Amino acid sequence: MSKVAGWITHRYMKFVVIAFWLVVVALLGPLAGKLTGAQDNDAASWLPAAAESTQVIEVASSFVSSNTIPAVIVYENPDGLTPDDLTAIAADAQEFGTLDTLDGKVVGPIPSEDGQAAQIIVPLDLGKDGWDLAADAVDDLRATAEEGLPSGVTVYVTGPAGQAADSSKAFEGIDGTLLYAAAGVVVVILLLTYRSPVLWLLPLISAGVALTVAQAVIYLLADNFDLTVNAQSAGILTVLVFGAGTDYALLLTARYREELRKHTNRHEAMAVALHRAGPAIIASGATVALGMLVLLFATMNSTAGLGPVAAVGVIVALLVMLTLLPALLVLVGRWIFWPRTPHVGDHEPTEDGFWARIGGRISHHPRRTWIGTAALLAVATIGVVQLNPTSLTTEQQFTTEQPSVVGEQVLAEHFPAGAGSPVVIIANAEQADAVRTVFAGVEGIDPASVTEPVVKDGTAYMEGTLTSEPDSDEAFDTVDRVRDAVHAVPDADALVGGTTAVTLDVERASTRDTIVIIPIILLVVFLILAVLLRAILAPVVLIGTVVLSFGAAMGISALVFRNVFDYAGVDTGFPLFVFVFLVALGIDYNIFLMTRVREEALRIGHRRGSLVGLAATGGVITSAGLVLAGTFAVLGTLPLVSFAEIGFAVAFGVLLDTLIVRSVLVTALNLDIGKRMWWPSALARQPEPAAGPGPDPDPAELREPAPVG
Repeated sequence: MSKVAGWITHRYMKFVVIAFWLVVVALLGPLAGKLTGAQDNDAASWLPAAAESTQVIEVASSFVSSNTIPAVIVYENPDGLTPDDLTAIAADAQEFGTLDTLDGKVVGPIPSEDGQAAQIIVPLDLGKDGWDLAADAVDDLRATAEEGLPSGVTVYVTGPAGQAADSSKAFEGIDGTLLYAAAGVVVVILLLTYRSPVLWLLPLISAGVALTVAQAVIYLLADNFDLTVNAQSAGILTVLVFGAGTDYALLLTARYREELRKHTNRHEAMAVALHRAGPAIIASGATVALGMLVLLFATMNSTAGLGPVAAVGVIVALLVMLTLLPALLVLVGRWIFWPRTPHVGDHEPTEDGFWARIGGRISHHPRRTWIGTAALLAVATIGVVQLNPTSLTTEQQFTTEQPSVVGEQVLAEHFPAGAGSPVVIIANAEQADAVRTVFAGVEGIDPASVTEPVVKDGTAYMEGTLTSEPDSDEAFDTVDRVRDAVHAVPDADALVGGTTAVTLDVERASTRDTIVIIPIILLVVFLILAVLLRAILAPVVLIGTVVLSFGAAMGISALVFRNVFDYAGVDTGFPLFVFVFLVALGIDYNIFLMTRVREEALRIGHRRGSLVGLAATGGVITSAGLVLAGTFAVLGTLPLVSFAEIGFAVAFGVLLDTLIVRSVLVTALNLDIGKRMWWPSALARQPEPAAGPGPDPDPAELREPAPVG
């Protein structure tokens, strides 16, 4: 690492490094802008690949275009629809029939039994980018329906097209919204951390370069290697690159400033800083990247696609922060830290600062400290019982009222609950009549709604309407009963799909992914820590603290979601996403702390090294935690419950890990377990320096210039 560090920060090579990244950005910048167009937000890009409902979507495309999105236009007059009202609605149906985007025939008007409402079903084919075009299409439908609308009649647009329109608008501008929000958070925290009017520019510029290059690389992978990218993964990419990248920048810059107080030559100071901090930063990036790649084991396409996207973002951020940022820092010189410019021989403020005093207090009663802290965290995990990970209904998915949700509620008041979201069955044509018979006889299916089979190329297609809300537990039970019934028909090879079946399959796939992936991530993190720290006991202890921190964050988040934000629950993928981010990112701070503790323990012994490690890294790790928490918190700017919940839980968990778990719990465990923490390495057998009488000395008394090389 020392040779590489010297090469990157060489007096002349720094210009080559900067020129290299300028060329890379110039070449890849235009490709980064194409990532939005390469996103695949169709249903199949989110669903479990092998699920029965996904297979139905694929087979049903020969009957109904996979790009078809039905729009349900609902007309309501609480006083009852008059003949004039029905005439106007019928005229709308005729006009809808002339649309260029129409796929098939317009169904309706269908009056409700109570005479207060009518619905028209308009199947729209918006092409492969239909999810992005749905908002404009729905706006056009609404404008047509409202033109000349009789007095007393209100119109709503709902159904799959209406829901797609609301989702599309929720994600509209996601790249810009998250980018500016994340950049704003980073600027504020860097200003507070460095207290310099200019220094924040270099990490921010480097993060911008990293995001541009990462987006371009991901676009190339999506365009040439079928990598699935959707709005969810693209949004998380922005937050992750800014958050993790700025963390690495903070840690490197802090060590560089520390070395500037020991070295006259800034190039030499940066070389030492890279040599000392580089391994920890690389290990941190590797932990996050590998943790994200473990998501490839997921059955959910959206989850599996997020893995490579996030891994690429972290790797690019790591490369930029370890090459471009050091080159920029040595290019501008010491003045960039003004007005707190570091000079050789200056007092190191971390030696007797806040975290040094915290370490001194913990050292008096370490066992009592870690037991009490662990007990409080364990109590906080009890809140998990209110987490309720399940599929959120359409209404519950948004933080604000959405037009399609209102329309769905009106539709449910006047029509069968499952109208607009039919159960779909695909079966062998020879057994179509038998399948239709058992399908119509299933409890929870309206027998009169079951359509006659449509046969094409030996395959039959039919639909039926649920008697319960399509996203209710009763509807899920009905889908299971339908599957049991049609699967039992000999030689039918029947498959059951539709909106409710999709939701059910997503819930079960997400549960499976959580159970399978979490142990794999823990194993990956353990192996990286074991190699980095050259120990077994320390990784076990550190992973235990991070898992405890995760449990506490989940428990408190569940209480906040239920009692403060009034959310109905969390999405089924929530526990896995939060675990991945908190463990992969949260373990970073333990890596930064423990690598510094190990460095100091080799020199001054484990006990004193633990105190010096906390004093030296406490401030910068806290700043890094604030940056990461702030960037994830900006996910709450989107009107989507799942994003808001992930943002809050990760932000809170990072702060909990940074301020309490890493600083108090880990330090107390370090002091109580002692040098055995490094078992079975030689450091565990290294004799501790003789301690003098009285309390532990201040870290400032223990410091001496760290050797180079």
